[in-house]
Amino acid sequence: MNTLNSTRPNQEHPVEHHHDHQHHSDVAGENIATAFFLNLFFCAIEAVGGFLTNSIAIMSDALHDLGDSISLGLAWYFQKVSKRKPDHTYTYGYKRFTILSAFLNSVILLTGSVFVLTESIKRVFDPVQSNARGMFILAVLGVLVNGVAVVRLKKGDSLNERVVSLHMLEDVLGWVAVLIGSLVMMVADLPVLDPLLSVGISIFILYNVFNNLRSVFRVLLQGKPSDIDEEAVKKTLLALPKVIDLHDLHIWSMDNEYMILTVHLVVAVNIKTTEQQALRAAAHDCLKKLNIQHATIEIEETSETCEWCDACD
Repeated sequence: MNTLNSTRPNQEHPVEHHHDHQHHSDVAGENIATAFFLNLFFCAIEAVGGFLTNSIAIMSDALHDLGDSISLGLAWYFQKVSKRKPDHTYTYGYKRFTILSAFLNSVILLTGSVFVLTESIKRVFDPVQSNARGMFILAVLGVLVNGVAVVRLKKGDSLNERVVSLHMLEDVLGWVAVLIGSLVMMVADLPVLDPLLSVGISIFILYNVFNNLRSVFRVLLQGKPSDIDEEAVKKTLLALPKVIDLHDLHIWSMDNEYMILTVHLVVAVNIKTTEQQALRAAAHDCLKKLNIQHATIEIEETSETCEWCDACD
């Protein structure tokens, strides 16, 4: 069995891919940092405003935002950790730490949403009268501040940013509910409207949390990335000169952005070394176009027996 340079970088643009991924990581860190400071700042405003308006809903949201600030701080820290270079302990690098952050944030968001949902249901049966005008002013500020954070995070591609943006989206929707509720309560005695809106928003957020957790677990359990077409990868590799067959194909991702592939390519007996090198180069170039950043390729002659064939069949 001829094992070719298993971690061969793309020779045409080896540095560009590193810089591109590094740029995405830096932008993600900046976006999360912006969301963190905005959320922490507004959390303090909420606590004071909730006390002055005698609004239990706003005080509860302040407590929820404090949890958000903690999760955002974790996300920011893990995003920085993910930029560390590979070492003897983490030979692929620290990119997967962003997935750990996304998981922890999803758990925090799940817990917070269940708490808010429970409290909202209680308030449906025992609504609390509050200062509607003060709630309206705080709601306008809440929509603006959290809206800025959502816009920043929506531009990102990482799972970490997506989960964090869900935190901020929950806050925006929550403040929209408070805004609508306060306007209605200014003209009608309907304090029950606020908890009803909160119930609907909590259910919406829980639905999105479960979707994000599915994506997180798919990466953690090394499932095939949803945006990689495995059949297209097979057809591309089989179309290469000298390739007769392929097997033991595996595709997974470190952080939903950095894609990894391993494969065995079967060729004719006694293929020349120069032809093997050309095949290897062609395979890596094709995989680069299919968004595979790291490939491990083994070349096998038809006369060889692969010890992994029974497992991959």
